[in-house]
Amino acid sequence: MICHIEIYLDDCWQTAAKFEPYPNTLELGTEGECRLEYDVDYAVANLQNPNAELLPGLPVGFELFRFKTWPPFLIDLLPAGAGRRAWLRRMLIEKDGPHVDWHLLIKGAGNPPGHLRIAEAVQPPPPDHFRNGFPRIDILERREDFLEYAAERGAYVAGASSVQGEAPKYLLVEDANGMFHAEGALGDENARKFWLVKFPRGSRTDRRNQQVLKNEAPYLEVARHFGVRVGESLEYRDGALFVPRFDRVVEGVRVKRYGMHSLYALANIPGFGATVRHDVYCQALARFVTDPATELREYLLRDVLNLALRNTDNHGRNTAVLRVDGEILLSPLFDFAPMFLDPEGINRVSRWEDESPGSQPEWGAICEKLGDALNSGETRTWLSSLSEKVERLPEVMLKCQVDNDLVERLAKWINSVATGLKEARPSVSA
Repeated sequence: MICHIEIYLDDCWQTAAKFEPYPNTLELGTEGECRLEYDVDYAVANLQNPNAELLPGLPVGFELFRFKTWPPFLIDLLPAGAGRRAWLRRMLIEKDGPHVDWHLLIKGAGNPPGHLRIAEAVQPPPPDHFRNGFPRIDILERREDFLEYAAERGAYVAGASSVQGEAPKYLLVEDANGMFHAEGALGDENARKFWLVKFPRGSRTDRRNQQVLKNEAPYLEVARHFGVRVGESLEYRDGALFVPRFDRVVEGVRVKRYGMHSLYALANIPGFGATVRHDVYCQALARFVTDPATELREYLLRDVLNLALRNTDNHGRNTAVLRVDGEILLSPLFDFAPMFLDPEGINRVSRWEDESPGSQPEWGAICEKLGDALNSGETRTWLSSLSEKVERLPEVMLKCQVDNDLVERLAKWINSVATGLKEARPSVSA
């Protein structure tokens, strides 16, 4: 029961480490005990190289790491939600549970986002008769059934659903002819652009799920106006959202793969969906990112916008850090949408320690707690100045083509958020 973790480093895939869950706890899945050690040759070549660490803070060396549960960075690689269900169907497993986790890791973690993968899950190239890929119209017309449709025609699809989240999501690569392939089915020399294609959560007939997905693209443009770090614009068409990926960059005939770790992984939070305070994530960011002051301000800015636009599904796997050319920073914003509309009634998942449900965060107290990395007075002044930008959000939302009824529903709440920010203003000494 051993698998090998590969890392994309120095423009090639390398065996970095081996992972072994203890046989007597295998049925516990990610909750079972395990061990991990770097490959000896890899360790010799990369001692003292922080860019070679599987995760920031897991130093390359000859130590045998023992864990009570699977390390959280491995859980980032596991398909979850809709992706997990797709893999269970593919493996003909009828009953889900922790006992499936190991099988999912060695089958479904061949092409996850980021620069890590499980060697045993990497599939061979597709047969010659399926080199042309699929046109975009096939994805749009087949929608959630696209992978099954592709598999029936002998397509290589093993990596296409290796992504987390409840909404059906596919990792696809576009070639120079505008045809789409599952990631891993196309050589880097033929790749033109990498995409994540997603469809609505839940029933395709539920108007609220459709509205959430439809408004994700304009929500991102609102974030761009607000000053949040974002990537390329999203493309919404016929009930599907095409998201350009920022962890893959095509440069001529080669592809740069950036390391990407969720905040759960960075903060060493075990399991799939723990509820964690923002304070904990900020401590992890302050410890590992290259420029803590810049990234903590970015994190605060995002949370203000999440709060104002009620993107309530703000758990630790919907925010990540990116490792780019030796630096560690927050990735561009993703999964930013009006999740308060979700039929399952998703409440604001992550809150500050100084925040009660239904009320505004105590921004002043938050600034004081971040005083080791940020000047509390300057941060208070900056946050309070954001109130004017928040007040103008309804106008910006309309310009970015957010649905009118959403703007109307959020107007009063946005005003409350602006008022809460004004209260962060530092008091004037007598």
